[in-house]
Amino acid sequence: MDLHLHVGQRNIKTALAATICALLYFLVDRNPTFACIGAIFGMGSDMSTSRLHGGNRFFGTLFGGLLGMALFRLYIIFYPDGSKHFLMLLFLFVGVVILILVSQQFRWPGAVQPGGVVLCIILFNTPVDTYISYSLARIVDTGIGVIVAILVNWLLPRERVVHFLEKLHRKQTGTKD
Repeated sequence: MDLHLHVGQRNIKTALAATICALLYFLVDRNPTFACIGAIFGMGSDMSTSRLHGGNRFFGTLFGGLLGMALFRLYIIFYPDGSKHFLMLLFLFVGVVILILVSQQFRWPGAVQPGGVVLCIILFNTPVDTYISYSLARIVDTGIGVIVAILVNWLLPRERVVHFLEKLHRKQTGTKD
């Protein structure tokens, strides 16, 4: 087996974006997990891909989070303790249908998967007393991660990095332009 590993520019920019998010969150003593995930999902090979991937992640989290809050609020009218009952399956079904329709309407079909993840987490894994704060934190943290990824990609476009590396190589080898 020929194992060829290559650490390229996108690898470095993805790691840098996630690390910047973690650093920012460490400075304010918050858990950086979802911001880092947003940064990793938001990094693309170029700006248009970053906007697409980041937009999918952010809008999916936004749609899924808001929808999850609304549906969970309705659910706890019937079951105030948030305990699991078969009615939750109906809420999930309706939620996924609405999520897909909203994603289509806003022309973000890639938002369905991350939105569905957030929707399921809110419906099945978030305590009654924290579902709103959890949902809002997921939306904000994802947004911050996506913004950091887009900024890193904007500040370090392929052309700029390649030019810098070529210049550095020429300087090290002593060759002229």
